[in-house]
Amino acid sequence: MNRPAILPLAENYRHGERIAAHCHDRAQLIHALSGVITVNSRQGSWVVPPGRGVWVPAAVEHDLQMAGAVQMRTLFVDQRVRPDLPGECQVIEISPLLRELIIRAMDIPPDHPQEGREARIMQLILDEIRVLPVLALHVPCPADRQLLALCEALRAAPGEDWSLARAAAHSGLTPRTLTRGFQRETGLSLVQWLRRVRLMAGLDALAAGQSVLEVALDLGYDSPSAFSAMFRRTLGVSPSGYFGRAAG
Repeated sequence: MNRPAILPLAENYRHGERIAAHCHDRAQLIHALSGVITVNSRQGSWVVPPGRGVWVPAAVEHDLQMAGAVQMRTLFVDQRVRPDLPGECQVIEISPLLRELIIRAMDIPPDHPQEGREARIMQLILDEIRVLPVLALHVPCPADRQLLALCEALRAAPGEDWSLARAAAHSGLTPRTLTRGFQRETGLSLVQWLRRVRLMAGLDALAAGQSVLEVALDLGYDSPSAFSAMFRRTLGVSPSGYFGRAAG
């Protein structure tokens, strides 16, 4: 029998569940119908809110963390059938068409005929993956040990007032050296990196049922509107509107 190009898998998880570090001989498209999934690897972290997906190439070791009641739909993809599929982890927008194709794929058996409607659905999924926009929901990890230790401190307390001076003192570097090193290692400024960490933490908290007010104050924002403005700039909609749309 021919090796199927796509193997679908449907799984549901409770809030707080984790999947330990592992890897696969196939690439994965991990899609969250509900809840928030965080994918962690040595290269960084990718957050998958409802309605989004993360592409994980074959042989990339990663672990998963769930926030909220997660309905996860995964497609294991044989990258050899499409050499032009992404070669690195990335969060992608899931179009309404691809969402329905993923849901339909869950009912297609691995031994489906190589021609006909089911085969065309699988081929259309591969076509869609190639053209979907990439989202800025990646928090890269620096390789430098001093910077990595700083990033771990930032992740542990994202709501604190992390000025450049405080971050430099924590890492034992001058502000100038920290600024240059952080940009070189992550491709982001310290402010941009911290903003992404706060967004990821906010998505997890909102998925777990916290209010926008609670999340905003916990993450160091002066008001819910300030947090909502950051959220809207990144995801194009307010927190309440986003989760309401995803549920719909």
